[in-house]
Amino acid sequence: MASDGPGAVPEAGHRRRLDLRADCGNCFGLCCVALPFARSSDFAADKAAGRPCHNLQHDFRCGIHTTLRDKGYSGCTVFDCFGAGQQVSQVTFGGEDWRTSRGTARTMFDVFPVMRQLHELLWYLTEALELDRARPAHAEVRRALDGIEELTRADAATLAAADVPTLRGEVSETLLKVSELVRAAVPGRKKNRRGADLMGARLQGADLRGANLRGACLIAADLTGADLREADLIGADLRDARLQGADLTGSIFLTQAQVNAARGDGSTRIPATMSRPAHW
Repeated sequence: MASDGPGAVPEAGHRRRLDLRADCGNCFGLCCVALPFARSSDFAADKAAGRPCHNLQHDFRCGIHTTLRDKGYSGCTVFDCFGAGQQVSQVTFGGEDWRTSRGTARTMFDVFPVMRQLHELLWYLTEALELDRARPAHAEVRRALDGIEELTRADAATLAAADVPTLRGEVSETLLKVSELVRAAVPGRKKNRRGADLMGARLQGADLRGANLRGACLIAADLTGADLREADLIGADLRDARLQGADLTGSIFLTQAQVNAARGDGSTRIPATMSRPAHW
C-alpha cells in the first residue's frame, strides 16, 4: 500500500487493520500445519511443524472450532496470525494450496512464520501512525511501514531469506520512540517494569498508567481493577492474567492475542480496536 497523507491516517489505519486480521476463509489452514505445538495445558496433543493437525478438515477448516477450549486446545483460541495466513495463501502463492501443489508445501510452511512476524510489525506501526502524540516520529514510522509492506509483497524465496531479527530490532527502536512520546504526556512518575518478572504478582488496583511493561512477564498476575491506560504492553505476557475491572483503554501496542490469553470479564475496559473474547 502507498503511504497516505496526514489527513487520511484514520481511514488508512482502519484499512490496514482490516488487512491485518485473520481471514481463515482465504487461508489454507497454515497455522494448523506449518507450526509445531507440544502437548500441554494449551494443546491436547503433540504436533510437529509441517504436519497437519488431526482436527484440520479437507476444506482447511477446523473440525472442532466451536469447542476448542473444551477439547483442550485453548492455545488455538489465543493464536493470531495478523492476517499472514491469507497473505501467504492468496498473494505469495497466488491461491495454490499445499495439498494440490505439494511442491510448494515446504516453502509455504517456511514463509508463513516469517510473514506472521512481518504482519505483527505492521500492526504496531499502523497503531503508531494513529497516535497523535507520536507525530514527531511519524515520518520514521511511515518509512518502516512502507518498507515492510513492500517486503510482504515479495516472492517466496525473498521472504524465506529475510533477516527478520534485524528488522525487528530496527522497528523496536522506532516503536520505543513512539512509546516514550505517548507516555511522556501522562502526568506523574511512570513505572518502568520493562522485562520484569511479575508472574503471579498482586497488582490489584495498581496505578500503571503510562508504565513501561514492554516484555514483562505477567503470567497469572492479579491486575484486577488496575489502571493500564497508556501503558506500553508490547511483548508483555498476559497469559491467565486477571483483568477483571482493569482499564486498558489507550494502552499502547496491545494485541488481540494478549487479550485472548488473559482472564477478563464484562467490566474489563479494552481498546476499541480489540474484540472481547467469547470465553471472558
